[in-house]
Amino acid sequence: MATAYISTPLGSAKLEGDENGLNTVTVLEQDEPESKIIPDVLIDAAYQLNEYFEGKRQNFDLLLNPEGTEFQKKVWSLLSEIPYGKTLSYLELSRRLGDVKAIRAVASANGKNPLWIIIPCHRVIGSDGSLTGYAGGLHRKKWLLNHESPSRQQSLF
Repeated sequence: MATAYISTPLGSAKLEGDENGLNTVTVLEQDEPESKIIPDVLIDAAYQLNEYFEGKRQNFDLLLNPEGTEFQKKVWSLLSEIPYGKTLSYLELSRRLGDVKAIRAVASANGKNPLWIIIPCHRVIGSDGSLTGYAGGLHRKKWLLNHESPSRQQSLF
């Protein structure tokens, strides 16, 4: 498994993957030095993430290989369908999965998303429009949603 560290406006991000695809993108609580050499299997991911933060990319075109249960992968697939600049509630995500009673399981799968930003779990909010738990911290979720907002001069939250 190849590893690289990149700098983002939200802190250091750790990228891991191999020839089968990108396995994880994690935001770190402590900064790491940016990798001087990015392994070949991670170059596209690093490049596309940088474009995202520069406001030049709204969709990712990468080979993904996250590890998780079949249920988690179904949830992550649904998360990937949430358009840039849009949000969806946990309840609506459960509905799309076909079981509104699975809301807690959906929230749990969302929290275990191994591909920060690439699979946009930050776009899931509470039914009342509130910011709810985010593995990377609510301050990062707020930043990401504002970054993707069509009118960036105003804060969504």
